[in-house]
Amino acid sequence: MSKIDIGISDNDRKAIADGLSRLLADTYTLYLKTHNFHWNVTGPMFQTLHLMFETQYNELALAVDLVAERIRALGYPAPGTYSEYAKLSSITETAGVPKAEKMIELLVDGQESVVRTARSIFPLVEKVNDEPTADLLTQRMQVHEKTAWMLRSLLEK
Repeated sequence: MSKIDIGISDNDRKAIADGLSRLLADTYTLYLKTHNFHWNVTGPMFQTLHLMFETQYNELALAVDLVAERIRALGYPAPGTYSEYAKLSSITETAGVPKAEKMIELLVDGQESVVRTARSIFPLVEKVNDEPTADLLTQRMQVHEKTAWMLRSLLEK
């Protein structure tokens, strides 16, 4: 492969790709958790949650591609296995089938985890003027913060 010369050093591109790999792992893990909850939710809010979770996992499925492609554009392989995601993700798997309200709480936590991971990459991205990654991170944080707010609103008593 020819040398990448986009105005960001090899070391900085590697550090950004490593951060984005954590973001990819979080996003994919949250996708899987959301899809699982879509399949298994029950109770009086079934219809609302079933449709909401479907919208969310579809959005996450598109997001993993955007993150992975940015990693590739920086010149590094994107992680793509469950074992890699388990090592990289800050989001844990949920055993069993929780009640609907617990599902919502777990998804709020997951959405907020993705935001924290994205935000943690920002200092380096800003330092090296990596605007495409900054734009991606900003968009992802906006989506996840809004989704967390919408999920939290369902927990209001």
